[in-house]
Amino acid sequence: MKILTISDEESPFLWDYYVPGRLSEFDLILSCGDLNAKYLSFLVTMARCPVLYVHGNHDGSYDRNPPEGCDCIDDAIVTYNGLRILGLGGCRKYHNGKHQYTEAQMRRRILRLKWKIALMGGVDIVVTHAPPEGLGDDDDPAHWGFAALRSFLDKYHPQYLIHGHVHMTYGKNNPRVRDYNGTTLINAYERYTLEVPDRPYPAKERGEVVFKTPQKHIPRPEWGLTMD
Repeated sequence: MKILTISDEESPFLWDYYVPGRLSEFDLILSCGDLNAKYLSFLVTMARCPVLYVHGNHDGSYDRNPPEGCDCIDDAIVTYNGLRILGLGGCRKYHNGKHQYTEAQMRRRILRLKWKIALMGGVDIVVTHAPPEGLGDDDDPAHWGFAALRSFLDKYHPQYLIHGHVHMTYGKNNPRVRDYNGTTLINAYERYTLEVPDRPYPAKERGEVVFKTPQKHIPRPEWGLTMD
């Protein structure tokens, strides 16, 4: 399965200079936040596959004008083609803006998902906006990572954690991809393509996003979007 991961900067290659069919190879798009809602709506229309997103700290306008046809997975676990995907958007609190959390608040968000993670037998992909502490974050308060996310990796060992927030253009020489105790961490700044092996999954979930926690979303019958 081919997954397009995106974050923080709209890609001219995929928007301003889009060529029909350019997104046809992707089975899923994951947004790590801080992107124009119209951009996500454009991608979901052209790609004809699900776009799942978490909020970045600059996505307050989503409350009024959310990305049409896309689905928010903040504080949710969903499955798609056998992959268990968990969303934890937002960044470390550095002022009173939206989608910012203290370390304690992030820990409580994760704790509330504990029984769902156990029920699912773990997760395969974690989609965040901010990175874990010490794993691709920066040294200014606005870009500190969460220690709670690092603890999450130590406990659950997902196959991937995909984040944004720290732009690759900041000049800190942070690698795009890194390994931490068997978890591959990916900075999705602008765009990055991830390929994962196909997994066995129930026939009823083929090409569906199945929500394991309540979410408000717009049904997309083209891929059989359902909610438990």
